[in-house]
Amino acid sequence: MTQPGYDALADLYSETFPSAYQTALERHTIAAFAELVGDGPAEGVVVDVGCGLGGITADLTARGLEVIGVDPSRGMLDIARRDHPHLEFACDDALLGSVDFDGRPVRAILARYSLIHVPPADVPAVLARWAALTGPGALVAVAGQSTDTPGEIVEFDHVVRRAWRWHPDALARALADAGFDEEWRMTSRPDVLHRFPDVHLVARRRP
Repeated sequence: MTQPGYDALADLYSETFPSAYQTALERHTIAAFAELVGDGPAEGVVVDVGCGLGGITADLTARGLEVIGVDPSRGMLDIARRDHPHLEFACDDALLGSVDFDGRPVRAILARYSLIHVPPADVPAVLARWAALTGPGALVAVAGQSTDTPGEIVEFDHVVRRAWRWHPDALARALADAGFDEEWRMTSRPDVLHRFPDVHLVARRRP
């Protein structure tokens, strides 16, 4: 449960990405996810997996949700806690094995550009853990670099640590196998800020 790459680059990351969002599309997808969570039947806490510097955790909190930011990088969490001292953060990885929910149910899980760092062979175990933590109607949102080749899951040269790009259909299939049915997806094309297509996909825990 360590992230030495992100620990070493935490200060530089904070200087390079002072905003939680690079584009309006990213901001709007989180807003749509937050609205869907707020309107849903589930109650409890939202878990921001791979919260990094805490910007998305702060945004979701400002939108009226109770949120726990979770990240395996203590360096990133140090900055998150410094910049957002009123928010709740925990050091853990995507399996969420040591987070203290204090009896609160999990109403939604967000993994924004963090599940990409989980080896594909380990993703089913992560999603099964998320299914075990959530009840019917709970939401999961996953965002990351994508691919245009149907079914493809391919490793790419991430600057910090190993990472994989998932075709949206492959991601949706993995979520479905874990008990989450797709609600919607948003895909975008490469541009000056993004080398690859991106996908934002939201799924709901089936009964």
